[in-house]
Amino acid sequence: MLKKTDFLSASLRPLLDKTLENALAYRIAKEFPRIGGPRIRKLCAEMVLEVVHRHIRAKDCVKHGQILWTAVSRDHPPARRQRMTETELVTVILDLSTPEDLQARMQRVPEKQRKLRKALRMCHQAYDQGGVLSDVDLSEILSIADARVGQILAEYERQTGQIVPRRATIHDVGPGLSHKWIICHKRYVEGKSPDQVARETYHSLDAVDRYLGQFDRVRHCRRQGLSAQETAHILNCGVTLVETYLEIDNELEGKDA
Repeated sequence: MLKKTDFLSASLRPLLDKTLENALAYRIAKEFPRIGGPRIRKLCAEMVLEVVHRHIRAKDCVKHGQILWTAVSRDHPPARRQRMTETELVTVILDLSTPEDLQARMQRVPEKQRKLRKALRMCHQAYDQGGVLSDVDLSEILSIADARVGQILAEYERQTGQIVPRRATIHDVGPGLSHKWIICHKRYVEGKSPDQVARETYHSLDAVDRYLGQFDRVRHCRRQGLSAQETAHILNCGVTLVETYLEIDNELEGKDA
């Protein structure tokens, strides 16, 4: 018995295929005809849409005083000579201006203190959303020099012993030594365990172990009477890094728990 044709379904089914995903798959097939068959093209289109959706927010998701900003993924540390075009990015929503910020201005709170408060807030917000801001990001957002941003945050970290979750500290791409100093201070002065140090400094346990291990090796070489250049040669690392750890050792000398 012949199956009866459902003319209504047949006429309406093409409308179901009028999607952005299929439009992307068609364009991919047109521009890159050797990329593969329909399943590969569909997969490519899905991945493109996934990236697009991660970087777009509906208008009603962003409130007055907030901004959208593209940050580096906190789970994508840099590699040598890696460019930003080769880096995983995420879009985050940041509170640029809050009622508390306005109150601070009306109360004549010094600008440095207000900038610090904003920088801390946005660094934590970005980190909670899976991203990390650099000093250059904060410089552009807050309209101050990036060197000034780094100075303010490094000073805060030194005074409080708390690491700010920004790219310089999370991905170890900054020139400062504050996060290394804090990690060593928490371990050797406060006597905290490596896993506790990792939680408090937004670092992985492997990263903490690496910093502490390198510090121990540099300190051992120093106690053997080796110079920074000799230590760098033996440990196969840069002289600048050795000098950083030597500076930390100077500050922690006599404070070991």
